[in-house]
Amino acid sequence: MIEETLLEAGDKMDKAVEVAKEDFASIRTGRATPGLYNKVMVEYYGTPTPLQQLASFAVPDARTILITPYDKTALRDIERALSDSEVGANPSNDGNVIRITIPELTQERRKEYVKIVKSKGEDAKISIRNIRRKAKETLDRLVKDGEAGEDEGSRGEKELDAMTKQHVDGIDELLKRKEAELLEV
Repeated sequence: MIEETLLEAGDKMDKAVEVAKEDFASIRTGRATPGLYNKVMVEYYGTPTPLQQLASFAVPDARTILITPYDKTALRDIERALSDSEVGANPSNDGNVIRITIPELTQERRKEYVKIVKSKGEDAKISIRNIRRKAKETLDRLVKDGEAGEDEGSRGEKELDAMTKQHVDGIDELLKRKEAELLEV
């Protein structure tokens, strides 16, 4: 029972780290990457649809992204969704593809993005700590109900703490890399 609790907590912590990676990828740096548009939803025939399902992406140079819709009738909807997104780039449409030129980030804007990244990193750490707290409550309940011995419970708690530290350190490493990427001119 303790092993199941630890496995479940580990899986949830892994998912929290993945969500943090995705959040970090959606924050733009000075370079053009398709990951900026991971969270853009397009109203396609009345249904919110992820942009990746409607178009292909190409990055011809460091500041340009070409988005080619699979269905040309969706071009206007995609352009509208891109304009409304929080990425902060203006799409231009030539009838076949949408071209987005990523503007150079100012130092002030870079610092704003670093604050956003730190905030998202802290949210991920809080999520991991909440998972730890719930798993610890489960372990404590198992010991209290007599389903596991106190030694097993304390061993499980130590494993849980090590797992938590490992995941929080992973978030810190991602945070450090993204911060360096943002501040790189």
